[in-house]
Amino acid sequence: MKTRKARFMTMNANSWIAIQRKLRSAAGFTLLELLVVLVVLGLLAGIAVPIYMGRVDTARQQKITADFATIATALSLYKLDNRLLPTTAQGLQALTHKPAQAPEPPQYKSGGYLRDLPRDPWGHDYLYLAPSPNGSKEYALWSDGADGVRGGEGQDADVEF
Repeated sequence: MKTRKARFMTMNANSWIAIQRKLRSAAGFTLLELLVVLVVLGLLAGIAVPIYMGRVDTARQQKITADFATIATALSLYKLDNRLLPTTAQGLQALTHKPAQAPEPPQYKSGGYLRDLPRDPWGHDYLYLAPSPNGSKEYALWSDGADGVRGGEGQDADVEF
């Protein structure tokens, strides 16, 4: 027959083993489980990032198209009111503030033709020449792309109206 002390020691040893088992089972994730999660996250990022980046490029193109349409409409209204387009020296600023340089527009609309001049998606001003360099159009309107320098490829390519 076990003594009281022996029974107490047995219970404590059994309790200690049970506690260790519970702690071991709730200790956390294994290295393998963490690696599997990292691989899955990497695969998801590899799929999502190119899709997102493609959307950004599309949004930039759509902004440029909308800005060109807005500026072209303002230039048409300017010409209807004043029978001439702003000169290259007056620039697109003539659409927001009455030009002080000759030729001064005779019937400039109070408040201008645009509240603010839009900027391209990369933060650069749109460029304007009147008449167009090759003379085929009344004016030329373009953006120099992401790099802000004439020429280039991809995002750095010029976008013309």
